[in-house]
Amino acid sequence: MEEDTAIQGREDYGKMQYGCEHYRRRCKIRAPCCDQIFTCRHCHNEAMTSLIDPKDRHEIVRHDIKQVICAVCNEEQQVARVCSNCGVNMGEYFCGICKFYDDDTEKQQFHCDECGICRVGGREKFFHCQKCGSCYSVDLRDNHLCVENSMRSHCPICFEYLFESVKGTTIMKCGHTMHAGCYIEMANQNQYRCPICSKSVLDMSRSWELLDWEISATAMPEEYRHEESGSFAMTAIGLAKSSITFWDTSAVPAIHTTPVRLLPQMIKLQPQMIRFQPQMIVNDSAKRKPSIIASSPSREFSFPERYFCCLQM
Repeated sequence: MEEDTAIQGREDYGKMQYGCEHYRRRCKIRAPCCDQIFTCRHCHNEAMTSLIDPKDRHEIVRHDIKQVICAVCNEEQQVARVCSNCGVNMGEYFCGICKFYDDDTEKQQFHCDECGICRVGGREKFFHCQKCGSCYSVDLRDNHLCVENSMRSHCPICFEYLFESVKGTTIMKCGHTMHAGCYIEMANQNQYRCPICSKSVLDMSRSWELLDWEISATAMPEEYRHEESGSFAMTAIGLAKSSITFWDTSAVPAIHTTPVRLLPQMIKLQPQMIRFQPQMIVNDSAKRKPSIIASSPSREFSFPERYFCCLQM
């Protein structure tokens, strides 16, 4: 009994006292790509990708790590959970596949065989979507639009590779993914459509209703009253065909649509009457007569309160 206590005490020595800004661990790694020693792969990647010469820049492949150095006794050895020299546990959580160590087990780390990497958040809280190619919250099981390998792509805003990103990721209604922080920043800039497919990322029904009301309450000049164009609005479920509508684009920054073609008469409009941008032409009702919109609809939008994609380690 006393021997078991002594062994446990030796293994726990230095717990949470070593590591870097990324992880608490009692070992360092030797990078097989450049034969240099770093505390973790993130420390390696930050140092190597900031080199002046682009030819020297590179990132480590976590699965190729073969050697680690104990932070307590500085003994270099093959990848293992316990130091072969001093017997200290080099990581409370250890994955022999990812060669990953971490003393902070409150992250609830687990290894996903389908993803091939370790993730955080608790295995019971996530499931692996085979089509999307990543671990999603169990709340999204049979409750999201699958897009082939949507997580194995780059964030359309910051262009960081999402599958290996340690930042929170959210899934939009259209099924495409992006960083949650980038999503919120995009919305703060009055952009409410997916950068990839141009479909609405928020419920715009209230805005469309107010827009319809303003269209019906505003008269269109006689010379343009019966003109129509094949423009359409992209929504999360499909296309909404429309008649041509002119408006002051500074008044309605939240509406995003794509015109198929433009009428020659649009060029004849007086500058004091309207300012025109091609992406902002919409009328949600194909049968309604077009008109000029003078004010913006009120907006009631909500942002995601939590992340739906499981973060990697």
